[in-house]
Amino acid sequence: MRYDAEHKQKTRSKVLEVAAKAIRQDGPDRIGVAGVMAEAGLTHGGFYAHFKSKDDLVTAAIEQMFEESRARLKHEMEGHAPAQGLANYIDFYLSKKHRDARSSGCPMAALASDLPRLPEQTRELFADGARRLTDAMAERFTALGYSDPQTLARSTVSELVGALSLARVETDAKRSDAILADSRHLLKQRLGLESAP
Repeated sequence: MRYDAEHKQKTRSKVLEVAAKAIRQDGPDRIGVAGVMAEAGLTHGGFYAHFKSKDDLVTAAIEQMFEESRARLKHEMEGHAPAQGLANYIDFYLSKKHRDARSSGCPMAALASDLPRLPEQTRELFADGARRLTDAMAERFTALGYSDPQTLARSTVSELVGALSLARVETDAKRSDAILADSRHLLKQRLGLESAP
């Protein structure tokens, strides 16, 4: 049976959604093609209609994760003044909900330690995704009139990813919550966003 292009794209999107979740949760080296296809409700045999290899799947899934992250950044900032939008994003990013959603959310916090073991093409795509996310944040800093928005954006993204990563590995719930709360407060204070609700 032949399927139209729209059906093929929907199927590919479903596989990428499942793969992205599995990669965030278990790491790219631990996912299996058969398991991803089964979770997507498809047979293993249909995999090669969409991807050349497991590495191709991992690369496409990471690209999907960064698209989702940029969409979330846009969602938190859209319709708000630049300061409020940034405060919203910081509050989301350093929230208990984001910390606890290990199978969704930011690919940088989920995968940074796995990247050195991945193929160069995947590492390049990851680095490009991180740059584009940082550039989107730098646009807000530009709108706020900061003198070096790109440097500030890189520093902010690094602090967000680091704080979220540390909060995720902390085994004591109160200390993990404190990492998030302290980082939210101090980052917004450093950026002059403490007056944003």
